[in-house]
Amino acid sequence: MRKSIFMLFMVVVGQFLSGQVSALEKNALIDLYNSANGDTWTKSWDLKAPVSSWEGVSIENNKVVSINLMNNNLRGNLPNSIGDLANLKVLNLALNRIGGDIPGGITKLEKLVVLRLGKNKITGAIPENIGNLEKLVVLDLFYNSLSGELPVSMGDIKKLKVVLLSHNELIGTIPLTFGKLKYLERLELADNNFSGVVPENLDNLTHLKMLVLAENNFRGHFPEDILNLPNLELVQLQNNKFGKHHFNSDAAKDRLALFDFDGNKIRDFDINKLNSEKDIRTAETRFEDGVN
Repeated sequence: MRKSIFMLFMVVVGQFLSGQVSALEKNALIDLYNSANGDTWTKSWDLKAPVSSWEGVSIENNKVVSINLMNNNLRGNLPNSIGDLANLKVLNLALNRIGGDIPGGITKLEKLVVLRLGKNKITGAIPENIGNLEKLVVLDLFYNSLSGELPVSMGDIKKLKVVLLSHNELIGTIPLTFGKLKYLERLELADNNFSGVVPENLDNLTHLKMLVLAENNFRGHFPEDILNLPNLELVQLQNNKFGKHHFNSDAAKDRLALFDFDGNKIRDFDINKLNSEKDIRTAETRFEDGVN
C-alpha cells in the first residue's frame, strides 16, 4: 500500500516538475527544440526548468495548447513527433528559417485552429490529408518554397477563414472543393505557378473579402459573378493569362477598395485598413492570434 502511494506521489511530483504535461508532450517539445536548433533561438528554453516556463508554450489543464515562437530564429526542420501534441490549438512558427517538408504528423493535430508557418524556407508539398484539420481557421504558409498542387482535401476544412499561400512554387489549379469553404474571408495565391481557369463556384464564398490571384498563369474567362460577392473589398488579378475583359460590373468595381487587373488599377488604398485586429498580415507580417 505504501509503495503504491509512493509511486503515485512520484508521478504527481514528476508532472509538476515537468510543467504538468505528459512525458509524450514534453518529448515532442524537446524534439522541436533539437530539430529547430533551440540553442541558437533568440529566446531559448531551459530544458531543466518546468515546461510551463518555456518561451511561447501555453498550457491548459496539463496539456500544451499553444506554441508561439514567431521570429525567434528557428532553423532546421520540424519533427514528425509534433503530431503528438494532440491538444494543440495554435502553432505559430512564422518569420523563422525553418526548412524541410511539412511533416505528416501535423495533420494529426485535429484540434488545431491556427497554423502559421509563413515566411520560412519550407519545401515540398502541402500534405494531401491536410483536410484532417477540421477545426482549422487560419492556414498561413506564404513566402516559402512549397511545390506541388493544392490538396483537394483543403475543401473539407469547413471553418477556414484565411488561406495565405502567396509567394511559393505551387502549380495546378484551384480545386473545385474550394467552393465549399463558405466561411472563407481571404484567399491569397499570388506569385505561384497556378494555371487553368478560376472555378465559377467561388461565387459561393459570400464571406470573401480578399481575393489575390496575381502573378500566376490563370487563363480563360474570369467569372465576373465573383466580383458581386457582398463582402468583397479587394481583388488582384494582374499578370495572368485571362482573356480580354471589360468587366462590366461597374457597381462592383465602385464598391471595391482595390480592383487590379493587368495593370489597370481602379482605386487605391492602404491594405492594412482591410485587416481586423484578429487578421493575419502578409507583407508586413504582423501576426495576432485570436482563438476562441
